[in-house]
Amino acid sequence: MAIHVYGSAAEAVADIPDGASLTVGGFGLCGIPTELISALSDRGVTGLEVFSNNCGVDNWGLGILLSAGRIRRVTASYVGENKEFARQYLSGELEVELAPQGTLSERMRAGGAGIPAFYTPAGVGTPISEGGLPWRYASDGSVAVASPPKETREFGGKTYVLEESIVADFALVHAEVGDTEGNLVFNKTAMNFNPLAAMAGRITIAQVERLVEPGEIDPQHVHLPGVFVQRIVHTGEQEKRIEKRTVSS
Repeated sequence: MAIHVYGSAAEAVADIPDGASLTVGGFGLCGIPTELISALSDRGVTGLEVFSNNCGVDNWGLGILLSAGRIRRVTASYVGENKEFARQYLSGELEVELAPQGTLSERMRAGGAGIPAFYTPAGVGTPISEGGLPWRYASDGSVAVASPPKETREFGGKTYVLEESIVADFALVHAEVGDTEGNLVFNKTAMNFNPLAAMAGRITIAQVERLVEPGEIDPQHVHLPGVFVQRIVHTGEQEKRIEKRTVSS
C-alpha cells in the first residue's frame, strides 16, 4: 500500500468511522499522538474500541475522547491516573479489559507479525487465565460481563496461557522524525508502545514532528520501517505535558 502524506491531522483521520478499533501509541503522556486524537475528537466519532497502555489522563490524550463518551471499550495495562475512566468503568458505561503490560505489547507485536496467538506464563493461575475479571459492570454494581477462561497448556512441565493477538482497524502513533516513505524514528522513551501499536493497525497513521525526504534518515537509525505505515502527517512539535510534576522544597 502506498504511503499518503496528509496536510493535516483532520484529513488523515477523516475516514475513521463510528465503532472503529484503534491501537494507540504512548505511555502515560509520553509519545502520545495528541494531534490525531484531537482531530478524531473534533469529528465526533463514537463507539470506539481502544487498545493502548493507558487511557491518558482527565481531559488530555485519550482522556479527551473518554470524557466525551466516545470510547466503548478499552484494553489496557494501567488506568490509574484517570478519574473519569474509573467513574465510567464502575458505573457500567465503559467496558475494560486489563492485561499484563508485557502481554499487551506482545499481543500488538504478534498481530503485526501475522501471528494469531501465543503462549505466555504471565497470568497463569490468576483471573487473567481463569476468567472472572469484570469487563463491564451493571448500573447496580453487579458484574454484567466477565472475562472468559483462557486455554492453558504445558510445555516442559510448565503451564502457559494462550493469548490472542491484536489487529485493529486503525493505529494512531507519534514519532519525532518520519520520511515520506513512512520510515519512523522515535525520541528516546517516547518510542514506548508506538512501534507495536503501528504494527497492529491495518491502516497506520503517524503524526511526526519533522518530515523529511527519503534517504535523509540513516537506514541504521530507522526504528519502524515504512512497510507498517500507510499515512503520515507533519504536525510539528506538539505540546508535551508532564503527567506528575515533582519539585524539591
